[in-house]
Amino acid sequence: MELNVLTLPGDGIGVEVTREAVRVLHRVCDVFGHTAHLTEGLLGGIAIHKTGGPFPAETEKLALAADATLMGAVGLPEFDDWPPEKRPERGLLGIRKTLGVYANLRPVRSYPPLLDSSPLKNHLIDGVDMIIVRELNGASTMAPRAASAAKASRLAA
Repeated sequence: MELNVLTLPGDGIGVEVTREAVRVLHRVCDVFGHTAHLTEGLLGGIAIHKTGGPFPAETEKLALAADATLMGAVGLPEFDDWPPEKRPERGLLGIRKTLGVYANLRPVRSYPPLLDSSPLKNHLIDGVDMIIVRELNGASTMAPRAASAAKASRLAA
């Protein structure tokens, strides 16, 4: 199988995590005889620094041409006080809209050596292996960041 994969390392820890994910992708390709053609794009704070916006037109073009997108975390503390429409996270909304995606998949698995590290009781998490599907189109996701706790609770309910 040949895949064209767009990598969007993002900001902060996203760069490190994406770099390691690419290493894993290359290893999987080696083991199973696949080929991944990687292209890197800009999204989030790094895109703001380099182009002035969180979701450059070039990244949109690359995303539409790719078979898959591997995306790291976006956002940096330096943008915390910026207006919502200019923040790095706005790039996430742009790429979601462009690609028509609406959910994150969040795997949850417990590992016996780490049970005592959890704030939850061991007997409740021992053997957990599931995926949480997090819908991203609802009001709680789109709520203004400065919303009060009471308002955020109403939106999430």
